[in-house]
Amino acid sequence: MIAAPELKSEHHILLVEKFKAFYEDVQHPQLEMIGELYAPSVRFKDPVHELQGIEFVHAYLMEMSANVEYGRFEYLDQLVDEDKAYIKWNMYFRHPKLGNEIHEVRGMTQIQFTDRIYFHEDVYDMGQLIYEHIPVMGTFVKMLKKRLVSTK
Repeated sequence: MIAAPELKSEHHILLVEKFKAFYEDVQHPQLEMIGELYAPSVRFKDPVHELQGIEFVHAYLMEMSANVEYGRFEYLDQLVDEDKAYIKWNMYFRHPKLGNEIHEVRGMTQIQFTDRIYFHEDVYDMGQLIYEHIPVMGTFVKMLKKRLVSTK
C-alpha cells in the first residue's frame, strides 16, 4: 500500500519530462504526441491566448512552429507535486519579423494534471518577447524599463 503514492509520483515526473521533451524544439514540437500529454478538454493560457480543447492547442502550436525559424527551450528548474508542476525556462528563438538575431525570453509554466495535463499556463514578459524588438516601440519599452528601476 505504501508503494502506490511513489508510483503515482513517478508517473507525474515522467509526464513532466515528456512535457519538456515535447516543447524542447520550438520549431518542431512533437505534435503526434499531443494526445499522450494533454486531456481532450485542456485549458491553455499565455499572455496572448486563452484556448480550450486539445484541437485548438494543436492548431496554435502548428501555427507557432511554422512561423519560427529557430527555437528551443532550456529548462532551468522545476517543482513537481502530486497534481501540478512549475517549470522555469529560457526560450531562445529567431522569428523572421524580429530580425536575424536569436532572442531570449525567461518564463515559467504551470501545469495541472491527473493522468494527462488538463491545465497549462505560460507566464512571460511580452515586452521581452515582442515589444522590445519593434523599432519605435522597442526603444520606448526599454527606456520605460530603465526609468522604472532608476533610483532618481
